[in-house]
Amino acid sequence: MKPVRPLDLVRLDGLKNGAPLVFAALSLVLLAACEQNTFVPPPPPKVEVAVPVQKSITRYLDATGNTAAIKNVDLVARVQGFLQSINYQDGTFVKEGTTLFTIEPETYKLKLEQAQAAETGAQASVKQAEADFKRQSDLVQRQVVSQATLDTSTSTRDNAQANLQQAQVNTRIAQVNYGYTNVAAPFDGIVSAHLASVGELVGVASPTQLATIVALDPIYVNFNVNEQDVLRIREDARKRGMTVNEIRQLPVEVGLQTETGYPHKGKLDYVSPSINQSTGTLAVRGILPNPDRVLLPGFFVRVRVPYDEQKDALLVPDASLGSDQAGRYVLVVNADNVVEQRTVQTGPLEGGLRVIESGLKGDDRVVVAGLLRAIPGQKVDPQLQKIEPPPASK
Repeated sequence: MKPVRPLDLVRLDGLKNGAPLVFAALSLVLLAACEQNTFVPPPPPKVEVAVPVQKSITRYLDATGNTAAIKNVDLVARVQGFLQSINYQDGTFVKEGTTLFTIEPETYKLKLEQAQAAETGAQASVKQAEADFKRQSDLVQRQVVSQATLDTSTSTRDNAQANLQQAQVNTRIAQVNYGYTNVAAPFDGIVSAHLASVGELVGVASPTQLATIVALDPIYVNFNVNEQDVLRIREDARKRGMTVNEIRQLPVEVGLQTETGYPHKGKLDYVSPSINQSTGTLAVRGILPNPDRVLLPGFFVRVRVPYDEQKDALLVPDASLGSDQAGRYVLVVNADNVVEQRTVQTGPLEGGLRVIESGLKGDDRVVVAGLLRAIPGQKVDPQLQKIEPPPASK
């Protein structure tokens, strides 16, 4: 049996329904044959690109530290007696040598006078013994007295000299104890609230703490540096020919948690000779002038140490960087306006811009906006923008 073709069905249907339907079907076939099915691709997506900023930067070692007093001394009663007076206001600043407490000085003054009197008597005994020794020496030479008499005179003279030395020692001890009755400030500083009251017996069994004095100018800042930073800084120092003493003179910049930037300046004061094996860090200490006493012992502070300066460093917006299993990368538009993915090594953050250590050239066009439209290997329509350089560090 011969198969029925679609056109035959149209003819049969036309015979049934009339000529107008046949004409309409033929018109649709002719129109379809005249149409051309061509695909017009969309234009490349627009993305914003910019060349990296070239700028001289200072490399910093950042850390968190805490402040500590350069001097912190407990004031104690070193002699026994009743506390006679307190000669300062709690929490005030005092100068070195200022008398802060007085402990029953009269008793120790009398002991000093007693020792001085004994010393005077010992001096008199020495003079008498010396005179007798000279007389006996002359008499022995003239054979008037025996040698035994001279030996006795010699022994008496030596004993008198020893007694004089003992008396002089006792006088000095009495002077020291008398001096302890006035507790003075050993250096300039702030004195804490007193811990003993007037009339209280102090120094009975052991030294009694009376107060604490703290020196605030200058002040220490202690912080730790991890082992990787230590190795990097030492390598940089070796390349620049810096000695250990020069490293210890590096500046230190400190800022409180509520402050902007690092307004307090000082220098390194101490670097530990060894790494702490428990923490893998190196203990470092800086010293800063603190004339207005803004920094108090025990503050947690932000610390940075400038250790190197790099000229013509490349910086891009931190938001333009991506991450994958290979590390950090940026999207770059090449000369053919095709997007490429570049793996880069990143450095510190400078005012919202990230330093690029390697993997990028100064004339590369980096995608800074429209990252979702920039697909590696595809063309884009780059719109050149300018990156504003970061402000200078304070």
